[in-house]
Amino acid sequence: MDASDVLVERLIAWGVDTIFGLPGDGINGVMEALRKKQDKINFIHVRHEESAAFMACAYAKFTGKIGVCLATSGPGGIHLLNGLYDAKLDGAPVLAITGMQFTDVTGSFGQQDVQLDKVFIDVAVYNERIMSPTHVESTMDLAIRTAITRRGVAHVTIPIDTQMMEVKSSQRSERNVAHHSNAVYAIAGNKPVEGDLQSAAAVLNAGKRIAILAGAGALHATEELLQIAELLGAPIVKPLLGKATVPDDSPYTTGGIGLLGTAPSQEVMENCDTLLMVGTSYPYMEYLPKPGDCKCVQIDANAQRISLRYPTEVGLVGDSRKTLRELLPLLRHNDYRKFLEQAQTGMKDWNKIIEAEGTDPASPMKPQVVGYELSKRTREDAIIVSDSGTNTTVWARYMHAKRGQKHSCSGNLATMAGGMPYAIAAQVAYPDRQVIAVIGDGGFTMLMGEIITAVTYKLPIKFVIIKNNTLGQIKWEQMVFEGNPEYQCDLLPIDFVSLARSVGAEGIRIDEQKTAGARFDEALAMSGPVIIECVVDPLTAMLPPKITAKQALKFTEALAKGEPNRLRIALTAAHDTVRQIV
Repeated sequence: MDASDVLVERLIAWGVDTIFGLPGDGINGVMEALRKKQDKINFIHVRHEESAAFMACAYAKFTGKIGVCLATSGPGGIHLLNGLYDAKLDGAPVLAITGMQFTDVTGSFGQQDVQLDKVFIDVAVYNERIMSPTHVESTMDLAIRTAITRRGVAHVTIPIDTQMMEVKSSQRSERNVAHHSNAVYAIAGNKPVEGDLQSAAAVLNAGKRIAILAGAGALHATEELLQIAELLGAPIVKPLLGKATVPDDSPYTTGGIGLLGTAPSQEVMENCDTLLMVGTSYPYMEYLPKPGDCKCVQIDANAQRISLRYPTEVGLVGDSRKTLRELLPLLRHNDYRKFLEQAQTGMKDWNKIIEAEGTDPASPMKPQVVGYELSKRTREDAIIVSDSGTNTTVWARYMHAKRGQKHSCSGNLATMAGGMPYAIAAQVAYPDRQVIAVIGDGGFTMLMGEIITAVTYKLPIKFVIIKNNTLGQIKWEQMVFEGNPEYQCDLLPIDFVSLARSVGAEGIRIDEQKTAGARFDEALAMSGPVIIECVVDPLTAMLPPKITAKQALKFTEALAKGEPNRLRIALTAAHDTVRQIV
């Protein structure tokens, strides 16, 4: 048995059955060990190491297990970084394994001579270089245990020669007792102390206009959130990563928050006197109540996150579901229901706007049509992901989360290119569930080769590409945030239907509202991977739910400065505004 065999044995001991990666001569030893254990570990061969890291991150998000990615020495390992930062910023447990140059030529300016343990210092909560075959077992155990318990990235790099060294007891130092570690980790109780629970209940019971902000840490606490919302008469507002915390047809939710959110959510945040934050570190503080305007109770499994975004009266450190269960018996029924009723009325009006936008027969087709029509056709077991850009608004605002579905995206990193790898990981993890990726043409082309991965493994993913031939989100940010005309945002048009067919996938084009529903039915019924190219109006602005005076001024300035499409943009904006009103 060599060092690589021990490495793979430790993965198996920890229950790892899937690895995303790309072979290379810097990991030949590890690949051989995986070949010998291919009946126990499924190796998903990707087209780019960045995708492998995204897939490991998504796999961890959707399964709750550790995601694992593997890359060769030098550039292979470097390519992992974007996906690993996605895992770091969203708190996903991921193990990255990389190769490294031969030990006796490290630091001598040789080929692929990159000391990856130094490169990974910032991204990893655990980061170690294997020094010998007898160093593998305990290092792998500690790496995996740390990634799981600290919900972050662990990185282990192993030099080429070490990978293929035979394990001998004579190599072991006197301090390194054989088999002194194993694949067992303890789960913390994750419940706050009684005194803090009483204090939190006192704050919430004193509130009148109470709001709940529920994030990714509350995805497993749906029933508890609904119970507490009913008890407190509190609308539930959802950041992107908390989209699936409660279904969007619930009378207790106002949907998303922020640039991609709803107007009722914004009004809830502006008018609440008490805020209960559950499992969220929502980064856009400008959309939260102003400090001092309301009392706040925060629940988070990580004590470091308490009062990070908003000053709290009481911080409850613990698992969201366990903590809410402990808190519920201490709460009194809030007899003031007007705040919740106003939010519910606001949502009825908001949904009328969504329907009007989603059924607009204008040509070119509006991007809102894509989300509206697709949402009606998703199964209750669907896993739906988005990329970053205009497509995120289509997913976040126009696609309703149904009970039982899973939704995710690159939350805090907000990187482009993650959507397709996320979908692949989801389908690998759940082969019998419907998986849909809503992606922009810009993000798709960044890691376009992964469509071949979907074809190779016969994954029946439906890739919905919002094709506007522009970096839409960036264009509107240049105009609305900076007051500048758009610059260098246009993309060369690509025939994605022909692309799909050229690599063995199916392709369908949707370019008009009246046939969109039928075309989606046709595409979703197809077996195997399908690219659904949705050709939409590039001049339709996916604007915030409530436009500020500053944003309106900047938009006007951009048009006045010489925006090349200013007349068509102005007319489109006027048409969309009138349609909302009527």
